[in-house]
Amino acid sequence: MTVKSLVIPQTASEVKFQQLQRQLRDRWRSTDYFDTQERHILVVPSLSLDQEELQKIEGVNHYEERLLFSLIRLRNPNTHLVYVTSQPLHPSIVDYYLELLPGIPSSHARERLTLFAAYDGSQKPLTQKILERPRLLERIRRAIQPEQGYMTCYNSTSLERDLSLRLELPLLAVDPALLHWGTKSGSREIFRRCGIPHPPGSELVFSEDDLAAAVADVWEQTPTLKRLVVKLNQGFSGEGNALLDLQPWQAIAPGTVSHRERTKGLQAALATLKFQSTQETWPHFAEKIRTLGAIAEVFIEGEHKQSPSVQGRITPRGEVEILSTHDQELGGPDGQIFLGCSFPARADYRLTLQELGQRVGAELAAAGALERFGVDFIAVPKGAPEGSDWDLYAIEINLRKGGTTHPLMAMKMLTEGHFNQADGLFYTKQNQVRYYRASDNLQKPHYRGLLPSDLMDIVVSQQLHFNSILGVGVAFHLMGCLSEYGKLGLTCIGTSPAHANQLYQQVVKALDVSTLG
Repeated sequence: MTVKSLVIPQTASEVKFQQLQRQLRDRWRSTDYFDTQERHILVVPSLSLDQEELQKIEGVNHYEERLLFSLIRLRNPNTHLVYVTSQPLHPSIVDYYLELLPGIPSSHARERLTLFAAYDGSQKPLTQKILERPRLLERIRRAIQPEQGYMTCYNSTSLERDLSLRLELPLLAVDPALLHWGTKSGSREIFRRCGIPHPPGSELVFSEDDLAAAVADVWEQTPTLKRLVVKLNQGFSGEGNALLDLQPWQAIAPGTVSHRERTKGLQAALATLKFQSTQETWPHFAEKIRTLGAIAEVFIEGEHKQSPSVQGRITPRGEVEILSTHDQELGGPDGQIFLGCSFPARADYRLTLQELGQRVGAELAAAGALERFGVDFIAVPKGAPEGSDWDLYAIEINLRKGGTTHPLMAMKMLTEGHFNQADGLFYTKQNQVRYYRASDNLQKPHYRGLLPSDLMDIVVSQQLHFNSILGVGVAFHLMGCLSEYGKLGLTCIGTSPAHANQLYQQVVKALDVSTLG
């Protein structure tokens, strides 16, 4: 059974948007393809998500830099790229990315890159800032030839669709009418349809009373349950999750009292939720439930569990491609906040992840979805931790570029290589296998005050920069976060997982020595 598309054009603008989207088939080319045709690409790295939730992430105002690896498109000699940000990018950061481009002078690429800024640091999505500035909109329009261009973004909402229509540019992203399939509740529905194992859980609710009833239902489905996770339907990077410890509430456990009494008792229990964000409180979280909705889900226990993910793409021609797998590095009070990842996922379940991702992608494609998607899992070993047999539970679908997107783009940019779905490995242009460890969250207080140029001095002196001859080394992102927040992103590319991790540790040591004296 496949999901039927929710896109039923009813207005003139919806019809126009669908007409624009059909043009992507002729304009889009994979980054694996050396394209000599003239192309015009608008990159709008807007985090068009709940802005209050985003403020839980330190330095989130610099996360628009994460799509700078889109500059890989400039290796095609006739591609022109327009990149828009809320605040101007530091010139040295732009130069850094251009100098990473292999096979083309950075000056040649720079001539085909146009940068715009809204000069607005407010808590609004970048796309909204652009739409509120007619003159900036006109400058962007003049910088692009619409008949040869398209627009790409971090995630798609009605704002991105409106910008697409205003500029008459097709949008390389999922239609906002399909965003339900990327929510927590929509993900669970896709998993059910695909027959993919996932934790028992509830339907979407919008009140505290309904949430208490949903928790009671889930507990009754799994009477031995120790902990349960409550998730905002549109949480970001695990920051919208909260954990409920059921051990103190055994007096109302299944088999002891009625469902009604259990639900009443759980209304008080919800005030004891343990939040993944240190800034969150129950009154504020309860308000978010009323606006965003929430689900209750069984918390998968396991002393040695992993958090793998699979990334894919649905092309404008409707083809589903698997792009990568990762083992994610999670942190926070209960290990639910995304910190980084390692490529590829363990060989024990790597190919299984790809097969499950293919099934999800086919279901999404049948619904009319487009572009990037990711599926997060929990993996628990069936036997000993070192065993090769694992239970996989699908957790959620992300219909956007995510924390695992830019590390892969970095490796593709630096090595001119490709992902091989047959074995789940990445091969350089010289057919050598490469691995990486990446993070958005290398953060220490004593890194504050470092400028991007200081970072380069440290890295070059320790010979940790990327070596294009050997095909190993480190690429950085989120450099704009460094001075104010002491926070940095990096992708460490090595000849083995151990080598990639060694490079990561060497960067940490070099920065510590340089800043602590």
